[in-house]
Amino acid sequence: MALPTVEELAQQLAAVSGATEVAPDAPIQHIADVDSLDLMEWLYNFQNQYPDIPADESLFADLDDTTTMRDVHTKLLGLVPQPVER
Repeated sequence: MALPTVEELAQQLAAVSGATEVAPDAPIQHIADVDSLDLMEWLYNFQNQYPDIPADESLFADLDDTTTMRDVHTKLLGLVPQPVER
């Protein structure tokens, strides 16, 4: 299963929030047009697009003023199911 790039995830968040730009390494809490409702809408869209990845609101449980979309992407990579070897 191919996970979107961190840049694609940032663009998706920008589209949901209406933010002019969401840079992958910008702290999410410092992006003026992004709030918690935008994050939940982005997550809902992600869950619908990638139902096999068990992403939930815990992605943002430890959100602080340094958390970036790159951090979220790294967490998502850890959730991607690995193929079973036979």
